[in-house]
Amino acid sequence: MTDNIKQLREDEDRYQLHTYAKFPFFIDRGKGCCVYDEGGNEYLDLYGAHAVASTGHCHPAVVKAIREQAGRLIFYSNVAYCSVRARAVKKLLLMAGEPYHQAFFVNSGSEANENAIKLARSLTGRREVISVSGSFHGRAYGSLSATGIPKYHDYLNTPVPNHRILPAEEVARAVSDATAAVLIEPIQSMGGMREVTLKDLKEIQKACQKEGALLIFDEVQTGIGRTGTFLYSGRGGVHPEMVTLAKGIASGFPAGALLVTREVASSVKSGDLGTTFGGGPLASAAIEATLETIEREKLVENAARTGTYLREALSKLKAVDEVLGRGLLIGIKFKPPLSAKAVQQGLLKERILAGSSIDPQVLRLMPPLILGEKEADRLVKALKSL
Repeated sequence: MTDNIKQLREDEDRYQLHTYAKFPFFIDRGKGCCVYDEGGNEYLDLYGAHAVASTGHCHPAVVKAIREQAGRLIFYSNVAYCSVRARAVKKLLLMAGEPYHQAFFVNSGSEANENAIKLARSLTGRREVISVSGSFHGRAYGSLSATGIPKYHDYLNTPVPNHRILPAEEVARAVSDATAAVLIEPIQSMGGMREVTLKDLKEIQKACQKEGALLIFDEVQTGIGRTGTFLYSGRGGVHPEMVTLAKGIASGFPAGALLVTREVASSVKSGDLGTTFGGGPLASAAIEATLETIEREKLVENAARTGTYLREALSKLKAVDEVLGRGLLIGIKFKPPLSAKAVQQGLLKERILAGSSIDPQVLRLMPPLILGEKEADRLVKALKSL
C-alpha cells in the first residue's frame, strides 16, 4: 500500500461515519465482471456492488450516455419536459409489459418503497401496511418500519405506526378492510435468499383483491432481469398493483422507479408524489442506456441461462446443502460447520467478491448480468479448493 493510499484510507476512516464493514482494499476501477484495486489486482465481482452493476462495470454504452448527457444538460427538475426522461420511461414500461402503465422515477429503492406505501395509504384511505418476516425494504423511516429483519427494524426508537410484520403463510388471513397494502420482497435476498412460495403469493393476492387492499412487490433486487425474467411480477399469474425498482436499473447511477397499473395511475392526482432529483437527465440517460443494453445483449436470457448453469454446478459440491434463488440472484447454503462468512473470506483470498446474509450459512451472489460460464467455473473451482 502506497503512502498516498494509506493516507486516503485513514482519511475515509476518520471523516466518514463507520456504518459499513469494508473490503480491506480500495476499489479503483471496474470493467465487465471485474473490479481492480489500487495495485491493479483483479477481483471477480460476484457481489455486483450489491446487485447494482447489471450491465457490468463501466459498460461502454452506459458510460457514453452519461458523458454525452452531462455535456448537454446535467439537471433540470420535473417541472419541465425532458426528452431523455421521455425515452427512458417509455422503454421501462415497454420492457415491463402489462399491466404496468405508468412510472414514477426516484433515486433509490428505499424511496420507491416509501412512495408506494404513501400512495397505497392515500388511495385506499387506510393506514395498515403488512409486510413479511425476513424482508428488507430500505433504510428510510417508513421502509425500515416495514422491514422484517429484527437487526434493522428493532433499533428504531419510534417506528412508523400501523406496520405489521408477519410470516408469509399468515399474511393472507391477516388482510382486512383496514389494510392499505401488502408489501412483499418475493425473494428475500438479505434474508438469506428465501423465496415466498407461489401458493402464499396467490393467497395474498386473492385476499388483497377481496378486501380492496393493494399488493406491492419490492423488486429492488429481483427486477431488471436478475431472476431470468425482466420482472419477478407475473410469475404464476400474480401481478401486484405496484412494483418498486432500483439497484441495477441504471448500472450504478443512483435511480429507482415505482411502476403502477392503469387503475392505480388513474387515481393519482397532481401533487400526490414529488421528487427533486428523481428522473433527472443524467439518471434518465443511464436508465435508457442500461435498458437498451439489457435488451440488445439479451442479458435477461443470459441471467436465466448462466444462473441455471451455475446453480447446477454449485449443487454438486459436497459442502453445499442447498442452492437458493433464481437467475443470477443466488444463495449458496453451506453445510455446518462451514459458514458463509468463512467462505466469503476464503474467496476474498482468491480475489472473488461475494456477499453475506442474515443466515450465517447462506452466501449471496448478485453478479453482473453479463456473467458467463467462464466466470462461473472460476467460482466453482475456488469453492472446491477451500
